[in-house]
Amino acid sequence: MKYVLLLMANLEDVRCGEEEGPGVEEFMAFDAELEKAGVLAGGFALEDPETGVTVRIPAGGTDAVVTSGPYAESREFVGGTIVIDVADIDEALAWAAKCPGARGGWVEVRAMLEF
Repeated sequence: MKYVLLLMANLEDVRCGEEEGPGVEEFMAFDAELEKAGVLAGGFALEDPETGVTVRIPAGGTDAVVTSGPYAESREFVGGTIVIDVADIDEALAWAAKCPGARGGWVEVRAMLEF
C-alpha cells in the first residue's frame, strides 16, 4: 500500500533557527535508504509557502480568484512529500520515525487513495 509522508514544519521555527533541522544531505541519505529497501515510490520538496499562488472559485461563482501566497495564514507548512510503498501502516510509521523531517518538524503519514 502506498503512503505519503508529509514533511511538516513550523515557519517561525525554521526562520528563527530555533530548531536545528536536518540538512539536504540527511534527506538524500534517507532517500537512498528508502530506495535500497525498495519502498521509495516518489516525492518532492517544495519552495517556501510565500512562493505559492492560490486559485479559488467562490461557491456559486464561475470566475477564478487568484491570490499570491498561501491560502491560509498559518505557521505550519508542508515542506515536501515522500511516497512509499509498504505492507502496512506500521511499516509506514517506522519509516516516518526514521525521516530527518521528524526532527525539528513532524511527519504526517497518510494512506494514498488509488483509483
